[in-house]
Amino acid sequence: MAIKVTSKKPLKGNDRSHALNTHKRARKLNLQVHTLEDGTKVRITAREKRTLRKDEKIAA
Repeated sequence: MAIKVTSKKPLKGNDRSHALNTHKRARKLNLQVHTLEDGTKVRITAREKRTLRKDEKIAA
């Protein structure tokens, strides 16, 4: 099982219909499993994963 690293939480708000009815909803995070260089698997957001890839590309 992967370790959850990120501290982000779902974005909460209301869904509104055309009739202006409301109900609560949560926009969930795009969590993905990423394997680090030492072999550990972590669950991070897709944006964080993209940033890690960009940093690796710059370092190489």
